[in-house]
Amino acid sequence: MNDILQQRLRPAFPALFDDDAALLARVLREAVVRTLPPGQVVCRQGDSCGYLPLLLSGRARVFKLAESGREITLYRIEAGDSCVLTASCIMSDIPFPALAITENEVEALLVPAASVRAWMGESAAWRRYLFGLVARRLADVIAVVEEVAFRRMDARVAALLLERAAADDMTQTTHQELAVDLGSSREVVSRILRDLENDGMIRRTRGEILLLDRARLSRTAAG
Repeated sequence: MNDILQQRLRPAFPALFDDDAALLARVLREAVVRTLPPGQVVCRQGDSCGYLPLLLSGRARVFKLAESGREITLYRIEAGDSCVLTASCIMSDIPFPALAITENEVEALLVPAASVRAWMGESAAWRRYLFGLVARRLADVIAVVEEVAFRRMDARVAALLLERAAADDMTQTTHQELAVDLGSSREVVSRILRDLENDGMIRRTRGEILLLDRARLSRTAAG
């Protein structure tokens, strides 16, 4: 079992394990593999963090939920990544400040909090990994703040549609899912989508949005 797990860990986290065989051995000895179903709440606001997840497959979303019920996505975690807020909570011994939920089936290696802290003083590769995680996610969160604070909502909707439909001209999504990612309300997003449709840039069907004019959508996103 450890041989199979080792073969999966090295390509998923090359910067972490390629130059530190001792760290890899400790991970294989002290961490445990868990599989979570889609829609599973991983952490709630105020929870203590007993483990740091290293994702082997799947995707999870970390978000804030307002009293009004509106959500805003802070970042997503995919295979080969981990959760910076969980790492921060473990290192500083503070409660989790957001919510985390699986978007599809997730398989993760769970590193106990005591190991996370101990390895910080014993492994340069582990320190580099966690500091790099902080740097990357801090940039992501700053980008979210800038989007919400400074960019027009129609430009943000257009940009998200282009991103979601990168492979072709169809994206399977709902107005509510777009609103959640944009930190807006469903009503606002629906109004903007209606305007884009009236202008001939998209066509809406149930659960799908077809991009009709990428060039105009790109100009809207740039505005």
